[in-house]
This record gives sequence, C-alpha cells and structure tokens, in this order.
Amino acid sequence: MKLLVFLIASLSAIAALSKTAVAQSVPGAVDDESLDPIVVVATRSPEPVSKIGNSITVLNAAAIRASQATVVSDLLAQTPGISVARNGGVGQTTSVFIRGADSDQTVVLIDGVQVNDPSTTAGGYFFSNLLTADIGRIEIMRGAQSTLYGSQAIGGVINIVTAEPTTPFSGDFTAEGGSHNTGYVAGGVGGKDDALLWRVSGNWYGTSGIPAFDEKLGGTRLSASQIGGLDGQVRYDFTPDLALDVRGYFTQARTDFDGYDTPTFTFGNDNEYGKNAQFVGYTGLTLRSPGGGFTHRVAVDYTNTNSRDYDPNAPANFGSPSTETFYGTGRNVREEYQGTWEITPRAQAVFGAQRERSTIDTDTPAFDVAPMPLKNSATIDSGYLQLQDEVIRGLTLTAGERYDRHNVYGGHWTGQLAAAWVLNGSGTILRASYGQGFKAPSLYQLFSNYGNRLLRPEQADSWDAGLEQHAVNGRLMLSATYFHRNSRDLIGFFDCSTPSPLCSTEPFGYYANIAAATARGVELQGVFDPNPRLSLTANYTYTATEDRSPGAATYGNQLPRRPRQAGYAAATYRWTARWSTSVDARYAGRSFDDAGNAIALGGYVLVDLRVAYELRDRLELYGRVENAGGKHYETVYQYGTLGRVGYAGIRAKF
Repeated sequence: MKLLVFLIASLSAIAALSKTAVAQSVPGAVDDESLDPIVVVATRSPEPVSKIGNSITVLNAAAIRASQATVVSDLLAQTPGISVARNGGVGQTTSVFIRGADSDQTVVLIDGVQVNDPSTTAGGYFFSNLLTADIGRIEIMRGAQSTLYGSQAIGGVINIVTAEPTTPFSGDFTAEGGSHNTGYVAGGVGGKDDALLWRVSGNWYGTSGIPAFDEKLGGTRLSASQIGGLDGQVRYDFTPDLALDVRGYFTQARTDFDGYDTPTFTFGNDNEYGKNAQFVGYTGLTLRSPGGGFTHRVAVDYTNTNSRDYDPNAPANFGSPSTETFYGTGRNVREEYQGTWEITPRAQAVFGAQRERSTIDTDTPAFDVAPMPLKNSATIDSGYLQLQDEVIRGLTLTAGERYDRHNVYGGHWTGQLAAAWVLNGSGTILRASYGQGFKAPSLYQLFSNYGNRLLRPEQADSWDAGLEQHAVNGRLMLSATYFHRNSRDLIGFFDCSTPSPLCSTEPFGYYANIAAATARGVELQGVFDPNPRLSLTANYTYTATEDRSPGAATYGNQLPRRPRQAGYAAATYRWTARWSTSVDARYAGRSFDDAGNAIALGGYVLVDLRVAYELRDRLELYGRVENAGGKHYETVYQYGTLGRVGYAGIRAKF
C-alpha cells in the first residue's frame, strides 16, 4: 500500500514536471541502436535499454544466427546469470535457473503469452522442446518482476519474440545434419505491406540421441527425440490507429528416457517414453488515440499443454493393466486489458488488468490400484500500474505496483522501483532496481492427494545495482552488476514422519510453506570489437545460493544443480566479407545434485568451434564442432551428456 501511495503521488509529480521535462529535452546519450536497443520486457512498452534500471540481456536475430544453436536452453546458458541442467541429450527434461532461482520461478513468454504448464507438479515451463527456429529476438530480464508479470517471476523473465517480415514477400530455409543421426529443418514465408503483416513457419528436429542413463555407468539404450512445430501470425491495420493481431504456436515432441522402475527399482536402462504437445494462441486488438498519447490493448490468450508418459514394462512392475504412467493436461485462459499513456515525451504510465483461469487434469494410471484423477482449477484477478519518467537529463526512474486476488489463498501485493542514469551524456550508465516476486501455489500443490489449501504464495525480494561503460566509439562495453535475493514461504513437501495436525488426513505428507533461500552474486560482462574483423565477448557469474529453511537439516547448504561459478567467452574472426570462424568456451564450476550436498557434480569447460561461409548473397554454409575436447561431465547425477559432436548445414533467404 505504501508503494501505491507513492505511485499516485508520482503521477501528480510527473504531470507537474511535464513542461520542464519538455523544455530540457535533449537527444539520448547513446544513439546507436546496437548499443541502445529497444526492449519491451521491462515496461510492457517499447523503451530504449538505456532508460531501463533492470538487468537485461538482448539476443537479436544476428546473435541467434551466429550462435548456430538449435535449442534455446543452449543459447541461454551462454548469457550472464543463467545456468542449465538437462537429464541427458536434447529433448530431455531441462531446468533453467536465473540467478539461482528455481526453474519454475521463471516466467517465459512467447509473443507476449505466458507459457507455463499448470498440469505439472510445480506449474513451470517445459524448456525441453523449445527450438530457436523462427525466433527473431530473446529478451532476458533478471531479478524479481512480478509487478508486471505476476506469478512465477521470482528469478526473472524470458521474452521470446518470433520473427516478423519487413518486405512485401520474403522467406527463409535452414537444413542441418550431424552426429547421432541428427537432422534439423526450419523455414517460413511471410510479407508486410501498408496494412497487412503475415508469416507462417515450421520446423522439425530429430536425433537418435544418447543414453539418458550415462554410458560410463552402463547406459546402453539410445534416447531418441523428435520435435516439430508450426507457428503463424497475422496483423491487420484497419486504420493507422486500430490493429488486429492473431498468433498461433504449436509444438509436438516424442522423447525416450530412462527411469527408476526397472525390476531392481534403481535408476538405469529403461524403455520409457513421453509425448508432449503445446498450443499457444493469442488474439489482440490495439487502439491508439489520435496523436498517440494513449494506447489501449485488449487481448485473449490461451495455452493448452498435453503430456503423456508410457512404460511398456509397467504392468509387470506395478500390477496395473495400463502402460501409461502419467497424463496431464494443463490449460490457461487469460483476458487482459493494457493501457499506455505517453504523458510527455519523457514520461509514461503503463497500467492494466488481467483475469487468468488455470485448469489441471492429471493422473498416473499405471500406479493407481483405484483411479485417482485430479481435475480442478483456480483463478487470479490482477491489476497493475507502472510509471516511468526521465526526471532530469539522463536519469530515468520507474515505480510500479500490482495486486493479485487468488480464489483460494486471497490477495497479494507486489511492487518495484528502478533507476537508470546516463552520466553527463557519456557512455556511462548506472543502474539499480528493487523488485518483489511471488509464485502462486500450483494446482497440484493445492488440490492433489498431497495438496494443502492453506498454502500461501512463495515470495521474494530482490535488488541489484550495476555499472555499464561504453568506450572506444562504441566498440567496447564493460558491465558489472551485484544482485541479492531473499526468498521465503517456499513450498516443499512436509514428511509426516514429523507429527503435524494435517497428517491425520494426509498420513504420507503434504505440501507446506516450509522453505527459504537466499542468492547473491556478481555478473561481469565485456564486449570488444578491436577492429572490423575481430569480435570478442565474455561474461562471468558468481552465484552463492543458500538453503535458509528454518530447522531443516539442509540449512546453510548450496541449492542443487546451481554452480557458484559460470563463465562464457567467444572470439569471432571475419577472414573475408564471406568467411568467418569462431571459438567459444563455456565454464561451469562445481555444484551438487542434492539438497544434502552429498552428491557432487564436477566443474567443466566445453569448447566449441564454428565456421560460416557465404556462398553468395543470402545463401550460407555453416558448421560447428561442440565439446571439441570430448569432455565428460554431468549437469544431473548419472545422466549422460553429449561428447564431441559435429553438425553442418545450409541456410538461405529469399
């Protein structure tokens, strides 16, 4: 409530200062868009990154293309503050940790639609099947961001924007093959004229894979994976001020994996496999007032995720006639209004309201002596307001607050403050932000056989402060950021071996707000182009996570699968206008696989080599060798990882 009072007072102050702000208006300190890109993720409205106080990384189409990455999680692992753990090869369960927060504490957006799966235990996003095909831009915002993005935005936000055409007709095509019988194809066509923008695209990825159970421990069964997808968009401008936007995104995958239900009930070679399909739909109408002072957007978006796991050996192991070990269908329907008020050329207000209804339909047929399906739903009604103003030359302040009303646990407030200061028209930018995050209990945690309707939302307070320096005519960028987050009321499983009143109705245990954690650290980054041929980039992250759960045996331990140290470095050399090579190295320090810190995962360095040759305009051959040193490593205990692999491909534009 204090922040809400502050916001109302700030709105009045902005209006009073508007004439002064216009009189003092001067060009921004950084005019080159490559140094000052426009981002949406921080304010839900396009803004130059120099005015954003939050810590943001932007991967544009050129960077995504140069990386040659086919899987988004591999690309994210190269950025500051992010670590990735995967249960085997491509397509296996993948966790993405931002600044040490749990993977399900990250909001993922595709074209503005939040794409979490309500049918999973914690309600997070399924990173395993997310390919880079048709992605034009990725914005990563680190730190708690629930003021604009609501539940789950404790670690940060990953905003994925699909490619948009810029000419009346254009297209692209990529084909790649390589190790482990891997094939990848992607392509799309589209166009843009005065009133109509449209694009359709498709992709497919397949591999025979590697054993999910580490080969060095006896894994023999290849865990194959196939991932395919389609997406499309149409935007029509009825008038210069009225536009309709319709988008759809569909992905489907089948993946083999190893499990624990072998006759010995230990982890090892298995015949399990899973199928996953997700549809994302969005329809929005945008209306701008004459002169552009106000922009209104009303939208409805829908996500449907369906997952099914099978074990051909299940009847022998569990006595059930079904081989289906899990099915889950999770749906989200969101209705939203968002308004943007350009109060002055330097001040704006973003405000909105949202209603979200999530449903779960899940069961484990192979394990049920008697059927125990779970079907339930929950709603959240939300409202938010954020103000931004360049109060003096170069200094931009941002403040916001949000209220969410959940139909089970009640109301919750979150707020944030941020500042960005471009010093004296120079290339020096100071940034600082404070944000609150929350995560609503998942439907499974609320309504399953182990559910608890007395659960409160998980909560976090985070802050960061940093310095960014541009020099040498924009060819050098250095930045350093310190961050800190305290998380409380984290939901864990309460084992009824310890007496509790709820154990009388749930004798095996239940979910409860029993955990807490902290994370703090430093992110360092540098980019240097000493000459037109050579480009250098590097980043290093130190993340100290700690379990702070009161009375827990794990108190003081490092959180699982989150290395304290991580780094990335790359060098690209352009030999001619058509031919370039690059080498990069990714480092991850020692971590632990378990909360008790009894199972250590060793550190590692992976070196990749890349080459690209432009045969002619808009036609390119490329190739890469990943893990060129053949390093054996683990991101999850006993699960395999790719050794030395090679891929080659061709891509064209027309």
